[in-house]
Amino acid sequence: MDLKEKLVSSFLAFENKGGLDLDSNIHEIRSKAIHNFEQKGFPTKKDEDWKYTNLKTILKNDFNLFPEVGNAIGFKNVREYLINEIESYTLIFIDGVFSSFLSDTTHEDCDVCILSSALTRPKYKMIVDNYFNKIAKDNNSLSELNTAFTKEGAFINIPRNTVVSKPIQIINFSTGSEKEVLLQPRNLVIVGENSHVQIIERHQNLSKNTTLTNSVTEIFVNQRAIVDYYKIQNDTKESSLIDSTFVSQKQQSVATVNTYSFGGKLTRNNLEFHHEGERITSNLNGISILDDKQHVDNNTLVNHKFPNCESHELYKGIFADKSTGVFNGKVLVQQAAQKTNAFQQNDNILLDDGASINAKPQLEIFADDVKCSHGCTIGQLDERALFYMQSRGIPKKEAKALLLFAFGNDVVEKIKIPQLKSIITKLIAKNLNVDLDLDL
Repeated sequence: MDLKEKLVSSFLAFENKGGLDLDSNIHEIRSKAIHNFEQKGFPTKKDEDWKYTNLKTILKNDFNLFPEVGNAIGFKNVREYLINEIESYTLIFIDGVFSSFLSDTTHEDCDVCILSSALTRPKYKMIVDNYFNKIAKDNNSLSELNTAFTKEGAFINIPRNTVVSKPIQIINFSTGSEKEVLLQPRNLVIVGENSHVQIIERHQNLSKNTTLTNSVTEIFVNQRAIVDYYKIQNDTKESSLIDSTFVSQKQQSVATVNTYSFGGKLTRNNLEFHHEGERITSNLNGISILDDKQHVDNNTLVNHKFPNCESHELYKGIFADKSTGVFNGKVLVQQAAQKTNAFQQNDNILLDDGASINAKPQLEIFADDVKCSHGCTIGQLDERALFYMQSRGIPKKEAKALLLFAFGNDVVEKIKIPQLKSIITKLIAKNLNVDLDLDL
């Protein structure tokens, strides 16, 4: 039995023990999703969006779909993966199960809690009916698969006129209690009018066992709201992540998603922004630093539907050894979206002959009064600049690291949380294999 057949045959058992009213809307959504997944199956390289990313070797694993919670995990086991220098709300999940002991939630000025509560409690029914699976539906089969098996994840509901006083950390840990495990977290984020929130998300394998995470996040940004979302991807080389994030923005809102990909066997980021009003600003930033045979694929879409909106997209990649990068970015400007200002740029450095990058920046424009640009560069380190720095007494290794730091600096500078900026800087130094105390 292959993985697809295993998933489809396991769905009924999952539903029966899921604690849901089988007459509920969620049950209907799940049933449609598993049917759609059964029809589509896993994406292959024949699909244009997956042309350069092959899931075949990963899907051969005999994944445990419903892992048992591993050994007790204490704060000392996960401390290094948290941003402890700041006060924050935390939502920590261990093998897909919420850890109330390690988490810090709230229901005071806003709801920072777990999705299972929202799916099963009547007090949240109206919110779930209005938002759950509204922008993730009708997308790729992996999103459908996540929807079918949605059970747990973060539920963040920010009422109007609220500035959340501290960032929110969402961290999913895998303990390695199973040799091969498939995890499917689901996050739902709703930000009311004139509100502001900062969110940091991370997936981390605590063992050397094989892990595949198929994560879906829906973010709804209402009028004049501001959302800053940070994704830290620095997992083990036995771990693969498929992360699908969908953002719906109302008029005059500002949404930013920053992605930092430093580790993992295979990482695929599907990121979509959909404009539902005028004077919207969308920011998409990312930096990838890979070595060995690691693979990262950033697939983005910004859908401009209304006039007078902006989108700014900047992705940078540094690839060593036999690592592979993929950038497939699309900006769609529909006919009604006059006065659109859209910018897209993808820059890459290949450090070794075995490293590769496949880039496909795209503009699809149906309006005639717009300002849109896109570009892509692929190259190597500037040998003249490297020689100049060495002539000034800087060792070659440190000079090389300084140049690479400078290359990624404009992405790091967009981090608005100083403590997070410091952590990302240290991760960059570590992945460049240098010991430099730089504050970019």
